[in-house]
Amino acid sequence: MFTELMPLLRKRRLILTIALVEGDTVRATVVPQKASDTEDNALTTPLAITGTAEELDRDLPQQLVEFTGAHLQLQTTLASAKAEMEAAAKAAREEARKKTSKPSSASSPTTQAAIAAAPVAREPAAPSLFAQQAPSETAATEDEGGEAS
Repeated sequence: MFTELMPLLRKRRLILTIALVEGDTVRATVVPQKASDTEDNALTTPLAITGTAEELDRDLPQQLVEFTGAHLQLQTTLASAKAEMEAAAKAAREEARKKTSKPSSASSPTTQAAIAAAPVAREPAAPSLFAQQAPSETAATEDEGGEAS
């Protein structure tokens, strides 16, 4: 049982409690302690196993192996995620610092004057489907006695 806990014991303290629940039923609980005050609470999730003494003798070592493996993997994943977030935050700060330290060329008076003086090319407006006909065309068809179509 203690052999299975050694990888976890090397990283942090563990509290091990064993209590008689009722009759021949025993509960064994392993509670990892924080290695530092800044450590995530997920790393202190306890393992509690209840069964008879024979069941615990048979199953507890395998449960401890799985618990220790999952715990160490979680610790590695959290450390990796934290490092990635810190790197991304640092890159964002550097990018923001670069943008604020460069003088903006659009804000210079000569550039603004050149933009204001430049002629703006406009495309001719497309005719509307609902545009009214010119009065000369309408009057010409009505004067001839024909119907406007």
